[in-house]
Amino acid sequence: MRLLPNQARTIRETAEATFGPGTRVLLFGSRIDDHLRGGDIDLLVEVDHPVSNRAAAAAHLAAELQIALGDQRIDIILVDPNSIPRSIHTAARRTGVPL
Repeated sequence: MRLLPNQARTIRETAEATFGPGTRVLLFGSRIDDHLRGGDIDLLVEVDHPVSNRAAAAAHLAAELQIALGDQRIDIILVDPNSIPRSIHTAARRTGVPL
């Protein structure tokens, strides 16, 4: 996994501060491969309660993380109980690394 321990902790803590305890964060995509370089930070964030505007909430979390981690490309997929299941959700759950 190509995140420093303090970066992983910051991501997890910021997600929990934004969405509450029990928020699950998975890192997926190129950052889970230690042999690759570069790449954005792809996160699947799962919450157990409905979020009224998932896109705005994901953008807010991305902004908070950019402030905390510095200028990095961060892609967030936010999944709540009302989310329509997508193949990207399945792939992220299968290959992702919990933070």
